[in-house]
Amino acid sequence: MKRKLLSLSLALLLGLSLVSCGGGASNGGQTPENDAEVQESGDAQVADAGEDGAEAGAEAGTEAGEPEALGTLKVAATSVPHAEILEAAKPLLAEKGVDLVVTEYSDYVFPNTAVDEGDEDANYFQHKPYMDNFNEEHGTDLVAAAFIHYEPMGVYPGKTERLEDLPDGALISVPNDVTNEARALQLLAAQGLIEIDPDAGLNATPNDITSNPKDLKFQELAAEMLPNTVDEYNLSVINSNYAMQGGLNPASDSLASEDADSEAAQTFANLIAVKAGNENDPRITALVEVLTSDAIRDFINENYQGAVLPIF
Repeated sequence: MKRKLLSLSLALLLGLSLVSCGGGASNGGQTPENDAEVQESGDAQVADAGEDGAEAGAEAGTEAGEPEALGTLKVAATSVPHAEILEAAKPLLAEKGVDLVVTEYSDYVFPNTAVDEGDEDANYFQHKPYMDNFNEEHGTDLVAAAFIHYEPMGVYPGKTERLEDLPDGALISVPNDVTNEARALQLLAAQGLIEIDPDAGLNATPNDITSNPKDLKFQELAAEMLPNTVDEYNLSVINSNYAMQGGLNPASDSLASEDADSEAAQTFANLIAVKAGNENDPRITALVEVLTSDAIRDFINENYQGAVLPIF
């Protein structure tokens, strides 16, 4: 009997021991191999949390001081004053997350076709009448994103030093594009040298001259050629940007210029042109904000002394 009780007791103890081991495994107890897997999983969770925290910290850092990167903005421009103004705007745009790349052009055609074809994001060199005429003639779809400054067109001496000494039959050079030629003729009319059909407006050509008492002759040239040929003509009517490129000071060297308070100042304000639909691109918005800022207004006034006038 005693032997039977002892055997039964041993059997019960062995069963309890097995149940205890099995219960530990089924209720979450881990083997050494399972412990390693749990450790790896925990490490991964900690690493993920660290990465999320780093990303959150980077975002917080951007919000706290670093600008959000908006990317590169390519702008075509003629050199003076447009490219100079854009260069002054570069550090201000960098603060807004825009990397401004300025490409200088020497004519009035390629900056527009480059924007229309997507090679440039915007351009800065022209006024709206020229852009509208260019769109009509070339089938482009450019629009104004903002108006920045005005360049008074001027009459410059060549063979003749003073307007009152202009001889009969004098030869005057003018821009050969439609809107700037009309502008030049209107400026000469404002000096009393000719009269123009009032209906011609910004489309005036020499054919619209109704009175020409001195029998003046007109030579149409590409606008960029005018400053380099002043000595060949009695007078030359030149856009201020090309006059400055040619070493002329519109404020002191011109014999007459458009009135800064005139309708011409609004009509011929130089603008930022973009392809239609891109006006609200964040990079363009940033460019406009900078170019119409007090800092750029001060830059224009201090550097051009009336030869270039902010229009904003």
